[in-house]
Amino acid sequence: MDHSRHPRLTTTELTADVLDGATIYGPGDEKIGSVSHIHGSGPTTKVVVDVGGFLGIGAKPVAIALSELEFMRDEDGDVHAVTTWTKDRLKEMPEHIDP
Repeated sequence: MDHSRHPRLTTTELTADVLDGATIYGPGDEKIGSVSHIHGSGPTTKVVVDVGGFLGIGAKPVAIALSELEFMRDEDGDVHAVTTWTKDRLKEMPEHIDP
């Protein structure tokens, strides 16, 4: 997928309602997870991404800084993000546990 053609989301669009369920793509354009939910607001916002598993079963939630994800819309209007994180690096992160 050519992400360079996809319009980036504005700061006001970076809300839980818009980001929920968005697919996350790694540096090789491989699917590495999907947005479960977000925590916080502003520069400290964390995005909880479910990594691995199959159809959501057995996925590991990890928290990534919002600034490490670039959210955009594809030709169909679906929200997704790209990151420099790989699936293996995310799997090595500690599991996110909601407070």
